[in-house]
Amino acid sequence: MAQPTLQQRLQQVASVLSGQFIGKDEVIRLLLVAVIAGEHAVLLGPPGTAKSALIRSLSQLLQARYFEYLLTRFTEPNELFGPVDIAAFREGIYRRKIEGMVPEAEIVFLDEVFKSNSAILNSLLTLLNERKVAMGGQVIRCPLISVFAASNEVPGDETLNAIFDRFLLRVRSDNLDAYHFSELLTRGIEHEIRQMNQAQLPALVGAAELKGISQQFQARMRFDDAFLSTYKGIVFQIRAEGVSLSDRRVVKLLKLFAANAFLDGRDRADASDLFVLKHIWNNEDQAPVLEAIVQPVLEAFYREHPDRMRVGAAGIGVEALEGEVERIRQVITGGGALTDIQLFSQLKALGEVKTALASMTDPRARQLEQRVGQLLEASLRTGRFAQI
Repeated sequence: MAQPTLQQRLQQVASVLSGQFIGKDEVIRLLLVAVIAGEHAVLLGPPGTAKSALIRSLSQLLQARYFEYLLTRFTEPNELFGPVDIAAFREGIYRRKIEGMVPEAEIVFLDEVFKSNSAILNSLLTLLNERKVAMGGQVIRCPLISVFAASNEVPGDETLNAIFDRFLLRVRSDNLDAYHFSELLTRGIEHEIRQMNQAQLPALVGAAELKGISQQFQARMRFDDAFLSTYKGIVFQIRAEGVSLSDRRVVKLLKLFAANAFLDGRDRADASDLFVLKHIWNNEDQAPVLEAIVQPVLEAFYREHPDRMRVGAAGIGVEALEGEVERIRQVITGGGALTDIQLFSQLKALGEVKTALASMTDPRARQLEQRVGQLLEASLRTGRFAQI
């Protein structure tokens, strides 16, 4: 029996993570794209949205040397790069004990990275840019694949712009919508049991294999004129809307397009890969602007290629949404008195379902979307659903 290819095993990594973390399909895809391209990503969102757990699980599945640290303004370089070797220092040699520290790590997760001090940030810039760490007169080359950072908010201090710019992808990780709640509890219990048993996920891909992809990337970094023309138009639109996008980042993004194509098993990038452009904002107010620019291009592509699966679309089934609609209908038509807050909560959940259905190509989604619209219309007309 033929062994699965690297691309197939990477898809399996995505599948395992999607099974463990509900509603995170697009986040998972972006993390894998960053790893394949050897680029860095920052996850932004409130505490408790699986940012660190997701990256820990990813590192296990990739069989990568992993380093994680929570940064504060009091964090010292030796906490990341290793303590000074005192015995060597007494002999006039300056070096650090780097075993198990950042210089030896392949996947690094830095929580609250934007709260660190200037000494840490300056060292991290060299690491992110060049995969090097300077220690006295010695420069150590690091086996780093990707650095993932996390923060509760986008940095507002201009002094942090340099470090923020090195994270090519900016990914939101939010609390789940109402229709995910039951499955969240089920999978959350499974995850807690694994944590209690200290169970490790089986490694599916070796870090050395990922590094080998970069040696083949030259052949994949070829784009046809139609793709480049579309990309050029989007870049100009993005800049015209006041979203800063440097030439350096414009070039580096090509690696992400090629990486996403590789993950899908394609030799060349196409318009579907441009979805990553929705995640290059500099502040969160720009996310809707990017969505408005990129989404029409994606919709046009999927109309021409209805057989292609949208990124993130596999995480929600029509059946699950249909069950949620029925649950909401029963709650509101159950005869019990609902407060305005309770009613608003159910209507908000219906709105979330409608948004999810709008991104689906399944014909059943159109029927359910119509049903949701009727429920919402009735609520506006009567204030209750007693007649539905």
